[in-house]
Amino acid sequence: MAGDNEVNAAESKRLVPLNTWILISNFKLAYNMLRRPDGTFNRDLAEFLERKVPANSFPVDGVYSFDVVDRATSLLNRVYRPAPDNEDEWGKVELEKPLSTTEIVPVIVFFHGGSFTHSSANSAIYDTFCRRLVSICKAVVVSVNYRRSPEHRYPCAYDDGWSALKWVKSRPWLRSGKDSKVHVYLAGDSSGGNIAHHVAVRAAENGVEVLGNILLHPMFGGQKRSESEKRLDGKFFVTIQDRDWYWRAYLPQGEDRDHPACNIFGPRGKNLEGVKFPKSLVVVAGLDLVQDWQLAYVKGLQKSGHEEQRKKPIFLYPSRDNNKYVIVEAAERKHPKIGRILVVDQSTSTQFHLLQQANDIVTNPVHSQSVVLYFSQKKTSDWTSVICSCCHHQ
Repeated sequence: MAGDNEVNAAESKRLVPLNTWILISNFKLAYNMLRRPDGTFNRDLAEFLERKVPANSFPVDGVYSFDVVDRATSLLNRVYRPAPDNEDEWGKVELEKPLSTTEIVPVIVFFHGGSFTHSSANSAIYDTFCRRLVSICKAVVVSVNYRRSPEHRYPCAYDDGWSALKWVKSRPWLRSGKDSKVHVYLAGDSSGGNIAHHVAVRAAENGVEVLGNILLHPMFGGQKRSESEKRLDGKFFVTIQDRDWYWRAYLPQGEDRDHPACNIFGPRGKNLEGVKFPKSLVVVAGLDLVQDWQLAYVKGLQKSGHEEQRKKPIFLYPSRDNNKYVIVEAAERKHPKIGRILVVDQSTSTQFHLLQQANDIVTNPVHSQSVVLYFSQKKTSDWTSVICSCCHHQ
């Protein structure tokens, strides 16, 4: 049961930056208006309320974008690319110009969040995020406009993600480097992180190479209530009831939250042992009520490898709130595709040092590794810096 609304609001205002609090409060208000008790969703109102932006084939701030529809599946993808440095007066560029034949240009297939129900590839908030990724990482970003629930339930989002990956892999103009191949990474936040995992599994099972998997506070769960769900229920914008509604809207009719789409390594989940699963970065948000399920996902990755484990040194970072120290544990495994894990309770005062530490770990010579970052606040860090570290160090 959610805690007292006034107490929760006061606590969230104290811990969350004001601009973030206002933004998420507006989202919460809108989301509550759109969900109906009978499990249906007011899609027309959702489309009216959400700010969307068109693609721009003329570069803006060094990034241009265009929408492409895959004729085979009718799936729309929005492609973001860095503008060429020598473009005369920032004129119109060749949209599908081949990438570098000498330098590796990462291609990030991005799945937006929204609990499988909200947002789209042309949502202003995700358009801004993808542009920032391109600008900082010097990568190509393909944002997938997957079908949403409850109109399109499981496995539609995964099918669309798989179609998008195959489309990206088939584009000659997305090849780069001396090996002339498409260097693909999968990324997503919330439900998008969930989709990225399932698409990565399907890719591994079908022999399609994915160089890395980047999950930003991914949406996982299970039938049993975790400690973090009970502790954070209603305290920071999201309630257990909210999360349950979205799972009922996405999962097949009659299924519970132990369905493998939700509970990845649960009683009906897949064992990834022996599967050529890509290295992974998992960002766990400290105010996210499903953080325990995200950490359980990491343990599932660990169990997919060998049983032996070597502990890395413990790093200490000061907590912003009480000046105590929190433990950062990095564990390195012998599994060929699942390596190092970092869990950290982060404060804004140590953000730069944390990102530097993340960069050091991700750029470790070990080719394949799993990295987990645990943050004390839900939206404190610049994810783009960490993502870029992953994509430019293979």
